Amino acid sequence: MKVGFLKSSWRRIGTLDAIPCRGARIVETERGPVAVFRTGDDEVFALDDRCPRSGGPLSCGIVHGHQVTCPLHATEVSLETGEAIGQRVGRVLQHAVRVTHDRQVYLAVSNEFPRPRAPS
Repeated sequence: MKVGFLKSSWRRIGTLDAIPCRGARIVETERGPVAVFRTGDDEVFALDDRCPRSGGPLSCGIVHGHQVTCPLHATEVSLETGEAIGQRVGRVLQHAVRVTHDRQVYLAVSNEFPRPRAPS
């Protein structure tokens, strides 16, 4: 069975260099702020910008490996899954991101999974 998207569209949000290494950039969307993270190995992930425990801004957290630590209560969240790590429970919604060969970053904000086809 195929699961469709309620709504999604790819939007260019800038270059990879516009996202701080081991940091995040906020993108305002119709559904609210989305944090676009760049890891030390230049992978890019996007999550709703709210901690699953406290609602704090994940974009202000510390990125380490493929995780971010919320600045309010030190909740660690996987950038790959949006799941809280360790004894904390909860999850934030992930969004699809794509980096093209010329280092342009695209974001697809959606309410459902699986992810839409990325631009080439």
